[in-house]
Amino acid sequence: MITCALTRTFRVLQKSPPNAGGLSYVFQAVGPLNKEDKMRSAKKYTNQTFTKRVDHEGGPHRPFKSIPEPAVCGKCGSIYADRRWSLKTAASEDKKHVHWRPAATITCPACVQIEQGVVGGYLNLAGRFFTEHREEIMHLLEHEEDKAAEDNPLSRVMRYIPSENLMTVETTTEHLAQRLGHAVEKAYRGEISYDFSHENKVARVNWRRD
Repeated sequence: MITCALTRTFRVLQKSPPNAGGLSYVFQAVGPLNKEDKMRSAKKYTNQTFTKRVDHEGGPHRPFKSIPEPAVCGKCGSIYADRRWSLKTAASEDKKHVHWRPAATITCPACVQIEQGVVGGYLNLAGRFFTEHREEIMHLLEHEEDKAAEDNPLSRVMRYIPSENLMTVETTTEHLAQRLGHAVEKAYRGEISYDFSHENKVARVNWRRD
């Protein structure tokens, strides 16, 4: 019997005779796997582990060519300059563009996304507590939406879909759905879960309090 450095025990099954041009051995493992080997062999791999995340539907509303600067969205009034979008009020207060006026009129990606109905995130609000405090929760969502627009004008609520005991909020970005859900959970507690699509950049946030 032979014990190797990996703490596995082997039994010699066959040994060649000395006149065969050198000694050779055939071993069979008879001892248990050590902890490291067990962890390595027990790990499961799936196709999802190695599949690259591909966004099939998240990009059609975004332009392939670079946007001319400066530019303004003819629908919402957001302004594009210095490779970023900003609210109209924020751009007018920017000291760098005191005498600047938008030259090109285009449609921003968020407006195109809303027209095409490409949803980036869903927030579902449910439960008896939501039914009883619907109005104040809606005020919180609207306030949080305004704060998010200051950071990124392309992050917007597309529509509110009400029902008797449920409210679904559709957003243009997955980040806004997470932000709104987090704001509700922080203010009113309750139970919240976050689900993300593997291929498309879509977030589904579910909040509930009874």
